Amino acid sequence: MTGDSFPARSSEIHVNGTLIWYYFICQREVWLMGHQLNPDEDNAYLEIGRFIQETTYLRDKKEINLGFIKLDIVRKKGGELVVGEVKKSSKYKESARMQLAFYLKELKARGINARGELHFPEEKRKEEVYLDEETERKLEKVGRDILRILYLDIPPEPQKTHWCRRCAYAEFCWA
Repeated sequence: MTGDSFPARSSEIHVNGTLIWYYFICQREVWLMGHQLNPDEDNAYLEIGRFIQETTYLRDKKEINLGFIKLDIVRKKGGELVVGEVKKSSKYKESARMQLAFYLKELKARGINARGELHFPEEKRKEEVYLDEETERKLEKVGRDILRILYLDIPPEPQKTHWCRRCAYAEFCWA
């Protein structure tokens, strides 16, 4: 998991990659993370994710911060800028794809053209991600919905999904 910071209830609320990621898993997590209610940092799945993040792709530039985005991998490949996102598993592929597309959109807004790569080191897989018009429209819609969620006074009610059993917020929602 990438750790973008988010200023809850400030005058400058921004959608970031972490919120995009959570949006496609659980909207309650969007609200909790956006209000700086952090998950259980000792959660085994978070620890595994941090370990993978720290021990893979060591030759590539890692964790480049650009405003409200944090890129895991940045490199030139054949004259092309490639940004990568490292994930433990492809089980969250849609979330990861949209998070990386968000980063590509933010780079494009700064005049930087790039393509993306999702890396799943445990599966020895990677997938390319390109920003197209349909994805940009979807990100705009998702961004508006994330802001709607963040401005709620209380978090959305928990909804049991198959993601809950591994969630670092599980005790908060189901205790």
